[in-house]
Amino acid sequence: MEARLQLASAVSRLGTETAFEVVNRVAALEARGEQVLKLHIGAPDFRTPEHIVEAGRKALADGFHGYTPAKGLPAVREVVADYCARFHGGRVHPEQVIIVPGGKPTIFYAVLLFGEPGAEIVYPNPGFPIYESAIRWTGATPVPLELREERGFAFRADELLAKITPRTRLVILNSPANPTGGVTPKAEMDRFVKGLERHPHVAVLSDEIYSRLLYDGEQHVSILSYPEIADRAILLDGWSKTYAMTGWRMGFGVWPTSLVEHAERLQINCNSCTNAAAQMAGMEALRGPQECVDRMRAAFDARRKVIVQELNSIPGFRCGLPKGAFYAFANTAGTGVPSRELERRLLQEARVSCLSGTSFGALGEGFLRFSYASSEDTIREACRRVRELLSKPAAASR
Repeated sequence: MEARLQLASAVSRLGTETAFEVVNRVAALEARGEQVLKLHIGAPDFRTPEHIVEAGRKALADGFHGYTPAKGLPAVREVVADYCARFHGGRVHPEQVIIVPGGKPTIFYAVLLFGEPGAEIVYPNPGFPIYESAIRWTGATPVPLELREERGFAFRADELLAKITPRTRLVILNSPANPTGGVTPKAEMDRFVKGLERHPHVAVLSDEIYSRLLYDGEQHVSILSYPEIADRAILLDGWSKTYAMTGWRMGFGVWPTSLVEHAERLQINCNSCTNAAAQMAGMEALRGPQECVDRMRAAFDARRKVIVQELNSIPGFRCGLPKGAFYAFANTAGTGVPSRELERRLLQEARVSCLSGTSFGALGEGFLRFSYASSEDTIREACRRVRELLSKPAAASR
């Protein structure tokens, strides 16, 4: 007899991250012997630096094979607290730190702590898709904060503060931003934090996973640098982007003291703890030499300039120079092709993978995201293929 399973209604509210769907489509093409130029995934193409890999090897050899405290190894949390003082400008006690497997657990823990039917959570749109997915999962109302091209995809404090109502529980920030590469100026952050004085019931989750990837002299402005909201500010950061450690699944959250116990309980229920040997590798990344970060950032900077120049040479494309992360968010409205259809055609006809702007929210229509975490040669060849495809007669009207 065929099973007739009745799933929880919340399952239908859970979204996805389209990048991993494109990964599967690319893999299917490659399995058939096709060559795909991959500009869709937000993963550095560098190897994890050798001193970090060696720390992981040593940890395994030294017997780091078992459970750790749910919040992470004490020595690792101490190093994270020191790192936050150096790179985020905030005083953090190790007891506020929770080591998690990647960046998403901190998003989910924060949203789960504040999201429920009747509550509102403000999030950036276009923005990382898991924000909206997690909000909808809890039954809370997602309130999009539009990020506009003409403003460099940085939020405006007045617009953000105007979104806050008595039902608002949490505001999510992301700078440098995925998918846009936008960076919010300090003046806007200052105004936002000042405006929060009128809304003591609102917490802030600041996703700063790209905080070390800034260009043109931009300085990172961390939520931890505002002690006046330390009792309601949550920081998300980690190792994946900065140290090319995506597969190690290493992230951390810094929590207000009043929320640590609740976040730790969620960690115990969801993950128990984070991989012990990976934590030791992560500790070495933060306290060891940082020249590897500088080298990768310099390479991304060079690629950033190449991809923007190339994208702007494609008929119907327009792309500003991103200030952070490693994404170019190109305006493709001039092609006359909807974003999702254009994403599909570039993969199927040009063998170039990228992501539709709508993968990052409804306000991403008319844009494509290209990751420049690939070689300059790959970027140039990918853009040549796109340019050639869209230069064909009637290509934009199919």
